[in-house]
Amino acid sequence: MARELLEYGWEFLMLRYYKEGKLSLEGLAKKLNLSITETIDRLAELGIEAPIEFEDYLKGFNVFKAK
Repeated sequence: MARELLEYGWEFLMLRYYKEGKLSLEGLAKKLNLSITETIDRLAELGIEAPIEFEDYLKGFNVFKAK
């Protein structure tokens, strides 16, 4: 139980740093040991606005699809 509480506390702290601009999206993903997309999903679950615009997402998707 204590380990789980520590993990939640760590995640909360890292999310707070991200929200305050002290941590980049990539840095947050690394700290939480998640991929960028998993991190964006986690942010969305918590109601934190996505850090990218939809047009940027589409451009990235098209680049990925072209490879």
